Amino acid sequence: MSREAPLPLTLEEHRELGAEMRATSARLQELYSLIVSIYGPEDRVSACFLRLTEAIEQVRQELGRQAARDLPGHPLDGIYG
Repeated sequence: MSREAPLPLTLEEHRELGAEMRATSARLQELYSLIVSIYGPEDRVSACFLRLTEAIEQVRQELGRQAARDLPGHPLDGIYG
């Protein structure tokens, strides 16, 4: 039994996902700043939030690369940036 290759996201789907990821990233940055202002940068919770914000940025970068593979020749500037 062979598995079918999944269909890539469309340009509109990448745009929608990019908007969601930018909003999520911005909100996590706000929460990180709040946590650091309360508990300080050396607290474990602050360190966890920092790792979380870094992970979201990595996911955004990977999604940008995936969009380029999914949609060769389409202008993708800023979709995930």
